[in-house]
Amino acid sequence: MHQVCDPAGRTEVNHTMADHGAAPRPPDAHRPSVQSTARLALVIGALGVVFGDIGTSPIYTLQTVFNPDDPHPVPVTTDNVYGVVSLVFWSVVIIVLVTYVLLAMRADNEGEGGIMALITLLRRSGSRRGRRTTAVLAALGIFGASLFFGDSMITPAISVLSAMEGLKVVDSSLQDAVVPGTAAIIVVLFLVQRKGSAVVGRLFGPVMIAWFGAIGACGVSGIADHPQILRALSPSYALGFLFGHFGTAFFALAAVVLAVTGAEALYADMGHFGRPAITRGWLFLVFPACVLSYLGQGAMILGDPRNVSSPFFLLVPGWGRIAMVVLATAATVIASQAVITGAYSVASQAAQLGYLPRLRIAYTSESTMGQIYVPWINWLLMVSVLTLVFAFRSSAALAFAFGMAVTGTITITTLLFFYVARARWGTPVWLIVLGASVLLSVDLLFVAANATKLVHGAWLPLLIGLTAFTVMTTWQRGREIVTAERARHEGPLREFVDQLHSGRVPALRVPGTAVFLNRGQQTAPLAMRANVEHNHVRHEQVVILSLETETVPRVPAAQRILVDHLGLTTDGIIHVTARFGYMETPDVPAALTMLDPAETEGQLQLDQASYFLSKIELRRGQAPTMAPWRKRLFIATSYITADAAEYFGLPRDRTVIMGSHIEV
Repeated sequence: MHQVCDPAGRTEVNHTMADHGAAPRPPDAHRPSVQSTARLALVIGALGVVFGDIGTSPIYTLQTVFNPDDPHPVPVTTDNVYGVVSLVFWSVVIIVLVTYVLLAMRADNEGEGGIMALITLLRRSGSRRGRRTTAVLAALGIFGASLFFGDSMITPAISVLSAMEGLKVVDSSLQDAVVPGTAAIIVVLFLVQRKGSAVVGRLFGPVMIAWFGAIGACGVSGIADHPQILRALSPSYALGFLFGHFGTAFFALAAVVLAVTGAEALYADMGHFGRPAITRGWLFLVFPACVLSYLGQGAMILGDPRNVSSPFFLLVPGWGRIAMVVLATAATVIASQAVITGAYSVASQAAQLGYLPRLRIAYTSESTMGQIYVPWINWLLMVSVLTLVFAFRSSAALAFAFGMAVTGTITITTLLFFYVARARWGTPVWLIVLGASVLLSVDLLFVAANATKLVHGAWLPLLIGLTAFTVMTTWQRGREIVTAERARHEGPLREFVDQLHSGRVPALRVPGTAVFLNRGQQTAPLAMRANVEHNHVRHEQVVILSLETETVPRVPAAQRILVDHLGLTTDGIIHVTARFGYMETPDVPAALTMLDPAETEGQLQLDQASYFLSKIELRRGQAPTMAPWRKRLFIATSYITADAAEYFGLPRDRTVIMGSHIEV
């Protein structure tokens, strides 16, 4: 172990492999085969988690496009079938393949992807670019993350409903069982979340491989009956339909976008599986299987326009429909699982970045960091999903709402990506303008088409997104106000330490170690000030601990701890900064064990240390800091904050909580 001192006198404790006697790994003669097996395992894992949403889109996309109950129905004609299938194919190519796989997934934050990763990249570049522009784009990114919560509520409802609707194809008398059956599956799905998906997750990959194999094979059988449908792969049919029948095609886009639902998952889950595994899974299995399914369904509609009622399940031979309903239900449950897990991750990252209160998070796997369970989000999602199922009662009705959440998130991701490409990589302006013009034109066309469905349900994800956006921005603003007010109450830390050292603030030194959790290094902890001023005592060894959340997913152990002696090296008072990534749950006792005894001004008794927390009670004041309704919202949101002692891993029997109040 070695130490590096910065100009401020702080000491960074670095641990290396040499410190632990690690020997170099001997050459492995079978390493190529081991690496190949590892890569295959990653691809299979990605198939089971990443592609569930986009992989189940063929169940309802074409059925929704030609839905006769649509307020802007698409007539079932030969030209329209070719045009719609071509539009679906090229939409998947442009949005999923180009925007996400080829472009967005290159913008990672220490390996992590998703819209929250783009926000952190934007915040990093804020010092080099216009702060106002960065702030506006970051706010836009937060709105995109808010829309993802809407997506997380709608996806389980529409996916499981669409699979259960296959029962009507098997036997029309089973129609009344669709909604209750969907609700039962969803309840079970959310109840088992706390168990974790480590065991079930191993089954996800093989199930999805079977799913993609089945829908691809069914697609091939449909194409064999009407091979002329392969003409739809030509972009001329998509362009001809779009510009030759713009009135019809424009409204059809609101349903065509369902083919790209789940594209954000490819990006958001990149940190779990890596870009190569996701790219291979998409190119070699998911993309071909989905395209074959769409082509097969189009061929079946060409053969008999009445098949638009349920082209996906009618494409399956009669003897295999029950099995397909079971497989589709399993696939949609997996799709729901993926988006639920995504909601946990987004909420956790938002809390770490200061946009949500500290939430209780449980890790459900010892081997996979990304498998987490957030109880508050889980129950909120369950109630919301059940409400949607009973309110809309069919996948077709929910489809109008689904598209707006998807297109909004995709458009914001595209915009943020091009800004990051220019700000961080210095991509030439002409290339940025060219690429952004093409891709954003496509995205905005989809947004405009879905805007026509506002009165038919598209308002729902916008309402959910605006609500989540308001909560997150209000929390961020209220947190800034409370932090400033708290700093005024606490006073400068170094001045307080100097007063203790000089005796101007009398305090009896008692044996033991006290750890005071504090928000930063500039101010004195309220609990420590109260202990000295009211009890007139201080411990022999005092550690003032601040936790910093870095804009990276995880902080290496070698960079975890930073020590500052606060100008004095003999008073037994030190300041420690513990740095964590935004995807990590802070473990205070474990972090303190990394301290070097030579830097702690005496031996710390960590196994008997007392931990002090400052509990703040919020009150609504008269100062014009925020609108009155936002103050009420901020205070109400604070009640879902996780217990600090549990969140930071503090021992209950040695934790002291001292209270105070602050007006906002």
